[in-house]
Parts: sequence; structure tokens; C-alpha cells
Amino acid sequence: MPFVYAVASLLLFAIAWPVLVLHPKLRGGVARRLGRYPPDFLTGRAGPRVWLHGASAGDLLALLPIHRELKRLRPEVVTIVSTMTNSGEAIAKTRFADADAMTFVPYDLPFSTHAAVRAIRPDVLVLEYTEVWPNLIRAVKKRGGRIVLTNGRFSERNVRSYRRLFRLIGNVLRQFDLLLMREDAERERALTLGAPPKRVIVTGNTKFDALLLSTAQSSTEALARAFLLQPGDLLWVAGSTHEGEEAVLLDAFVELKRETPRLRLAIAPRYLERVQRVTALAAQRGLEVSLRSSKAPTRAPVIVLDTIGELVAAYRLASLVFVGGSFTDRGGQNIVEPAACGKAVLFGPHMENFHDSVQVLVGRGGIQVKDGTHLVSVARELLSKPEQLVELGKLARRAVSSVSGASLRDAKLIAKLLPKPRGSAKAA
Repeated sequence: MPFVYAVASLLLFAIAWPVLVLHPKLRGGVARRLGRYPPDFLTGRAGPRVWLHGASAGDLLALLPIHRELKRLRPEVVTIVSTMTNSGEAIAKTRFADADAMTFVPYDLPFSTHAAVRAIRPDVLVLEYTEVWPNLIRAVKKRGGRIVLTNGRFSERNVRSYRRLFRLIGNVLRQFDLLLMREDAERERALTLGAPPKRVIVTGNTKFDALLLSTAQSSTEALARAFLLQPGDLLWVAGSTHEGEEAVLLDAFVELKRETPRLRLAIAPRYLERVQRVTALAAQRGLEVSLRSSKAPTRAPVIVLDTIGELVAAYRLASLVFVGGSFTDRGGQNIVEPAACGKAVLFGPHMENFHDSVQVLVGRGGIQVKDGTHLVSVARELLSKPEQLVELGKLARRAVSSVSGASLRDAKLIAKLLPKPRGSAKAA
């Protein structure tokens, strides 16, 4: 079975190679992705090694509090942080300053994964969400390493696909030493897929810890100056929007602005290549629009946030927030982020990928709306009651704080898999 996957991965790689090399998000660090490391990589770094992998910038941020708890519990631990995207590399360099090494995850090919594992020599490999890479997992296990999944997530609609895959290549979940799941429903799906019951534990979602951590460090002053915000202004921030949503939001904004002249809208499209499309939609409605990337201060009623890393700062400036991906079949985006900033957050009916977040926030600062008409109705009422908006924001932040602690639980379980510190047996 592993042979089938190994051959298939090599064939798919040969086909995809031009795309992988040229793709703007994936073309960095090709040598590391192929498993090529200098002979002196990590030389002189003594201590058990933990390799933490997050595919993207957002995934790495969810690993950040685990990393900090591990360093606190076991200061001697050598940590290696890997990612898949160039934006992930930027986050790794800025936010994981105390990590011992940063790299790109190898392509999931037999030769590249074995080469990377020989260079890194992890005692524990920590993967996240659904980052289940068969060749990498087998390479680590072959060298005696342990495998952990954190923030484990297996969506209901993909269970059949996983079953078919495991029938072809063997059940990779049985290779994991720990599967740390976000909620009970995810645990049940992991068991349904054949994961060993004693290794599947519900510890919660570390993103709640990560967001409380990141929002405390976010600076909003530069953005406030750029938006020329004045007392009495109301800023509506629409984050991580997708195709088909901006038109609904802009129509709602036009209607709401008639009653609330000081209302302004900041839209942050999920994919920056859609910025021109968003500006065109605003212009079609006769709205003046400004791009954040222009760096020029603006009083434009509509601002498109076409920069990276400023969405949290925008949330902190917001009077009201809507999170996208929820009026489409995308399955939602991160609604906890604005809630952790102390903001009331609106979102649409399609939140399948963030079921746990909906459970935490609905009725506690989070409001789910059915469509554009419902959005206008709810937003109108909230904007007319600024005191209620503030109270809902406080409630949302308390809700996020109440479910924190997953990072420490995960770090303690990971630490138990590491070799014991020298002298610990005598001390005991």
C-alpha cells in the first residue's frame, strides 16, 4: 500500500513540478522542499527536537502558543518550524523568533521526506488540522520519531474520500501517536476513519489562545491615521470576503449609509488578486474607493484592505464586523479573530468549517444572518445602539477567553512524548 502512494506521488509531482516552481506562493525554498540541507544544519543544538509544521501563515499562528508553552515547559527543547507558503515563511521569521530553525516542509515524496528527516532528526513531528502527509509521516516513524496532530479536523463531507484514500495507501492515522482534536464531533470522525481510540483526545482549538495572544500585540495607530478616523465615525470591517459577497455587502452599505452618514466600509478580500474586481463593484455603485496599499491617508467611504497582516488591526478599529466565506459554499472564515478583538461579529449561514467557533459565539457577541436583507436589518439595529455594540464586543471577547487553554494541554501531551531531561530519573 505505501508503495502505491509513493509511486503516485512521484507521478503527480512530475506533472505539477512547473506549477510548484512558478506559483508565487510556493516557489520559495525549492532546495529545502527537495530535502537538501547543509551538513551543519542544527549542529551544536543539543536537546530533544520538536518539528512544528503549519501549511500557511494562519496555521502557524495557531501553533505559536503551543510553541511558547513547549519552550516554557521544556526550555531545552530544540524547535524547528516549517511551512508551505512564502507568507508562512514571513510569519515564521517574525513571530517564531525563539525557534531554533525555520524551513519549508519537503514535497511529500519518498526521497525528499527521508532527506529532510535525516537532516532534522525530530523526536516529535507536530502536524496541524488535516495536514496528513503519508511519505513524511512514514519517514519520521522509520527513524523512531513520534507523530502528533493538533487542532485535528476531519470534515463530515470528506470522510468518504479519506476512507477511499486509506484503502489505497493504508491508514495513515494509525501511524499517529496522538490525535488532538478540536471537538467531540471531530474525535468521532477520526475514530470512524480507524484512528486508535486511546490516541484520540479532545483538547480544544489552539486558535482561541493564538488570537488572544496576537490581538494583544497588534498596533492600530498607523491604520487609524491612514483611514483619517475621526470621533463619530463608524467603521464596518468586512474580512476575508469571497466572490459574490462584496456585491451584497456594498449594496447593504449603500442602504445603511443613507441612515448613518458617518458609516465607512473597509473590505479585506480573502485573495488579493480580486482587489480590482472589488474596486470595480464599488465604482459601479457610485462609491469613492481607496486602496490601503496606496499609503495615502484617505476619507473615502470604501477602503479596500489590499495589504497583508493588517486585518487584525482593522478589526480593532471596527465598530461592527462581518466575516466572509459565509454567504458562499466556502464554509466560512475565522470569526473568532474579531471576537478576540472585542467586536460584535456578523456572519452568514455557511459556517461548516468553523462549527466550533459558531458554538462558542452565537448568543455571545456573534450573530448569524440569513442573507443580505437580514444583514441590513441586524446591522441597522446594532449601529443605532452603540452601547449595545460595545457590550456585545465585550461579551464576544469573554466567550473567546472562556475556551482558551488548548495550547497548554497540547504542549503537555507533546512534552510527554519527548525523551526525559538528563538527570530527571535521579531527581525523581
